[in-house]
Parts: sequence; C-alpha cells; structure tokens
Amino acid sequence: MTGKQTILIIDDSEMNRAILADMLGNEFDIIEAENGREGVAQLQKHGPEISLVLLDIVMPKMDGFGVLDLMNKYHWIEDIPVIMISAERGSSHIERAFELGITDFISRPFDALIVHRRVVNTILLYAKQKRLTAMVAEQIYEKEQRSSLMIDILSHIVEFRNGESGMHVRHVHTLTETLLKFLLRKTDKYRLTQTDISVISTASALHDIGKIAIPEEILNKPGRFTDEEFAIMKTHSMVGAEMLEALPFYQDEPLVKAAYQICRWHHERWDGRGYPDGLKEDEIPISAQIVALADVYDALTSERVYKPAFSHDQAVNMILNGECGTFNPLLMDCLRECADVILEELNSDSLDSRSRREMQNIARELHKHEELTASERTLELLEHERMKYSFFASLTKEIQFEYTVTPPSIVLSTWGAEKLGLPETLMDPYQDPQARALIQDSDLENLADMLHSTTPGSPVVTYDCKLPVEGEERWHRIIARASWSSEEPPRYTGCIGKALDIHSSRLHLENLERQASHDALTGLLNRDYAKMRIMERLADRPAGNYALAILDLDYFKSANDTYGHMFGDQVLKFLAERMRHGIRGGDIAARVGGDEFLIFLEYKADLESTIDGIYNRVNGGVYEDFTISVSMGVASTEMVEADYETLFRRADEALYVVKNSGKGHYSYYHREHAQMGGDKSAVSPIDGEDSAELI
Repeated sequence: MTGKQTILIIDDSEMNRAILADMLGNEFDIIEAENGREGVAQLQKHGPEISLVLLDIVMPKMDGFGVLDLMNKYHWIEDIPVIMISAERGSSHIERAFELGITDFISRPFDALIVHRRVVNTILLYAKQKRLTAMVAEQIYEKEQRSSLMIDILSHIVEFRNGESGMHVRHVHTLTETLLKFLLRKTDKYRLTQTDISVISTASALHDIGKIAIPEEILNKPGRFTDEEFAIMKTHSMVGAEMLEALPFYQDEPLVKAAYQICRWHHERWDGRGYPDGLKEDEIPISAQIVALADVYDALTSERVYKPAFSHDQAVNMILNGECGTFNPLLMDCLRECADVILEELNSDSLDSRSRREMQNIARELHKHEELTASERTLELLEHERMKYSFFASLTKEIQFEYTVTPPSIVLSTWGAEKLGLPETLMDPYQDPQARALIQDSDLENLADMLHSTTPGSPVVTYDCKLPVEGEERWHRIIARASWSSEEPPRYTGCIGKALDIHSSRLHLENLERQASHDALTGLLNRDYAKMRIMERLADRPAGNYALAILDLDYFKSANDTYGHMFGDQVLKFLAERMRHGIRGGDIAARVGGDEFLIFLEYKADLESTIDGIYNRVNGGVYEDFTISVSMGVASTEMVEADYETLFRRADEALYVVKNSGKGHYSYYHREHAQMGGDKSAVSPIDGEDSAELI
C-alpha cells in the first residue's frame, strides 16, 4: 500500500468497478472484488487496512446482504463503514441494508461529485471516531497499567510476610477471571456481566489481606498448627473483612463490596464446613466461591514451607476427587472444561499483554453502547479507574503524591498523609507552611529543576533527600514522572510519584535478592544460583582443582509416606543444617531439588580426606525417629573436564552407582574412565572407610 486510505469495491460489474476506481483512484488505494465471496476474502486479508467498502446488492455466489451478514457476524461492520451503491431502489432493500449496518445508500445512476463527497465524509467521520476510540483506549490503558501495578505492589505486601511469592495473588486473579468467564458461558444463574468479572477478578487480590494481622511465627510455621494456632490463623478472613468495612470511603463501590465478600467468605465450603460463618451452598457469594477454588488450586501447585508443589494435573484431580473439600458442582464442571485453558493462561500470563487485551475490549465497548455517547462512556470508565487507583493507593504503605501546576496543589495518598502528619490535599504548596516544612527549599528547587528539564520521551527523575517522618528525618528516594501537555511545544503540567524510605527499600531489595538466590525451605543456595556461582569459580580459577558432589537423602520417600510431608520438610531442613556445618568456608552448598543436594569445593592435594570428612559430618544423625543416611557421587576436575555440566553429569553417574549398590556410602567418578562419556561402569562405589583407596 502507498500510505493512502484504502477502499474495497465489491461489484460484479467490471464497468461499475472501473467507473468508481477512476473517480476515487487519485486519492485512495483501490481493491476490487467481483462478487460477495471474493469481497469477504479481501476483508479477511486486508481488514485493518480498509477504510471503506462500496457494496452492490445483486451479485453471484454471494450478494451484498450476505456480505453484510458476515461483517456483522465477525464485528467488522463496527470498524469498517459500508456505502451501498445499487440500482435496487425498493424500500424493503434499503431498509434491510440500513438494519444490517450500512452507513449510506446511493442509487444508480449516480453523480460522481455526490459519490466522492459521501465517500470522503464517511471516511472522515469514521477516522475521527477511530482516533477518539484510540485516544480513550490509550488513556484507560495507562490507568489500567497503574491499577495492575498497584495489584502487584499489594500482592507483594500481603505475601511478603509469609514467605510466599507475590505471584500467588496474580495467579488467583488469572484463575478467578478464567473460571468466571467459563461460568458465564455455562449458566445465567448468577447473572454475571463482563463488568462483574472485572470487579471480582480485581477484588480477588485482597483475599488474604487479613494475614497482615497474623503473628509471623504462626504465619511461617512449617509444621502442623496446634488447635490454638489454627484458631488464630482462621481469624484472617474476618480481619480482612473488618479492615475493608472500616474504610471511611467507597463503601458503596462494587469493588469494595466484592472485596468484602471475598475476604470474609473465601474459606467457606459448599457443604457448610468452612469458616468463619459456616455458610453452605449458594449462601456463599459466587465471588467468594470462585476465589476459594482459585486459591486452593494455586496453593496446591505452589511450593510452601510445609509442602512441595503438585503438578497441574495432580492439583486438578485432587480438587475434582474431593481431596481439598467440597465445591459448587457447577464450578467443578467449569474446572474440568477450562483445565487446559488455565494451564495456558498461567504459563503465558503477562501484565502488558493482559492490559492490552483489556484496552482493546474497552475500545470495542464504545461502539456497542449506543445509549452512551463516547464522551459519557469515557468519563464513566475513567471515573472507575480513578476509584480503583485511589482504593489500592489507600492500602499500600508508600508516600504517594500527585502535583499539578494549575491549580497548584499536592494530593497525597491517605497512608502517606497520615505518615507525614499532613492533610491529603495541600493547595499552593509553595506558600503553604506545612508543605514548606516537608522538604528543604534547596531540595524542592533541585527536584523542580529536574522535573522541568525532562521531556515527554524521558519523563522520569530520581532524587534523594531527607523527609521528616514521625518526628525523625529519614533519607528517602523520590521517584517522579513528569506530565506534559499534548500542545506544541509541550507544556509541563505536573507530576506523579512516590517517596521510598531508602533504608527500608535497601532491606527489601536485599530480601528479594536472597529470595531469588536461596531455596525457600532450607535456606541453602538454589540450583540456578549455585550453578552461576560455580561457573564463575571455574572460569576464574587460578591454580588448584575443584570437585562437585551430589548428595541424595536415602529413604526420604518412606519418611514422607510414614510421617507426612511436613515431617519430610523438617528432615530436609535438618540435613541442610548439617551440610552448613559440615562444609568449609569457601565451599558452596545448594539444594538441587526434592531430596537432592550439591556441594562444590576447591582442594589442593588431598581430595580423598576432604570428601571423607565432609561426608562423615553430613551423614548420620537422627531427626526424631528418622536416621539420616546419605548417598553421594563425586567428580573432580582431575577426572573430567572443568566445566559445570560435565562435573554435574559425572557426579550424578557416580551417585547412580551408589544408589544401585546399597546406598549409604559415596563414590567417585573413576579417573581411568573419564573419557567414556556416560558409561555407568565408569564409576566405582567406595564406602567411607575405604575412601582413601580409589579403585
């Protein structure tokens, strides 16, 4: 295409197509189709590029009404205007054409000037409408991004204390949305709308907010709760509901009402055996029923301090088999039908793609709500987003602010205003003594200069300064985004931003880094981070040799089967502690996965005594009634190539021999067979007493 707008002419008369093409060809790119079927094929191929369709009624293979039927079926008519040009002047034909969505009707014979004018007017009208829709969609998209960001921040706040990933809340949101969509298709019993799906899915982020009030020693307890501890744990649902009920604003908003229902009742059960109120069946709001199911699924498929993660199929089967309590039979049907979709959604879930899809849906909604003008619909949606943003801002523990130049004012988040001891709105902050006391004049001037020096393409600034918080000056990092008008040249209109306590943020980042590098259960390094550290050591190694050992906890399955997974987790932690005390200062210890561990060490001359000492310190010991027995395979850079993958593979082969020859001892990968590439006979088992003698 040339950059001109494109017109599709669908007419079985070559002469008619030629006349119209001659009239319009200088201003527009022309695509021609000689019947309705070919016209539909062109719409499928070039749909987004086509600005207008000129359509005849009477044609072979498929007439004009057939084309309009398909354009309605696939919603093309909402984006592509159609002018019907035909010799058929009967009122029934014209009436039917308008009912099917055409924009205009021109009778043959036609006047070239009239055709040209109507074509141009129609294209201009739809172009303006598309620009408006795109502008509104982009504005709401930006606000949706902020709303999603607030959900992620809130997710992290809620989950951070109990050592779980903030992805739990994001997953529950995705699962809730997916299940609701399938329920909406399956039944109209609950009278759900697309708006309900959006509200309930968003409110699901708050389902566990009451855990903020649960003591950390209970929240993070790896073993079984006592009756007293479980009673305390169960209070989180009512605490969360009471927190929402105590909000001094937005009580009539659907989002707050849905969040209250979810917080209070997402631990109720279909058979009435849940808490806190013992509701049963449809006494439980459908929002809470859906989130309960989503919560159980994600808990099963996520690793916790008290259990490993189950696979998707295992989790679905456990729920459907009634191993996790009873649920609404309709929801069980939905889970069966959408199980594959759930897996796909969780694997491909992306904040950006998710928000983009929502914005496209919103843009399409503008065409469907005839009772609203575009501006009314825009205001309604923007108000909804403003409400959501304010609501989440009130629940996050950050000093958030918005500054506008005209009129000059600062609006603080509710929590931020309370923390600083200021009103939420400060008018004319350069003159207000409370605002002037908040920040030093020099810092205010520096920050203002930085914001005025930004551009629309690079609007974000970072500035460190002291702020008085609760009577004490503390260093904060201000992160602000300047706002610019759409005028030419653009005009600075203000900024939005937040102030982070640098000390708290640094601790937070250190904690996040530790979460990324360490195994959550044992506190040892995780496999990926250990691999990176080992590869760095091997790449930078000066002189000396290195060894890698893989350890496997013998009879671990029987411990799990006999005493349960919580006991098994304690055994793993017990072994990890023995490893920490059994290795030397520069050695690396990591959990590879399950009951398998890794040790990497440097040695100079006497590998045998070093390995023997580590093995004897790790092996043995008793946790309650379970005796610790470890099998171990070892490979060293004297035996094989000095790269991580080779060392790991050879150590694993050595472990294989141990596991198949009685367990409870260790083996080296045999140096005489270092080039045999995986032959299981290339390793020989050596028990602890004979470890100094390589066979």
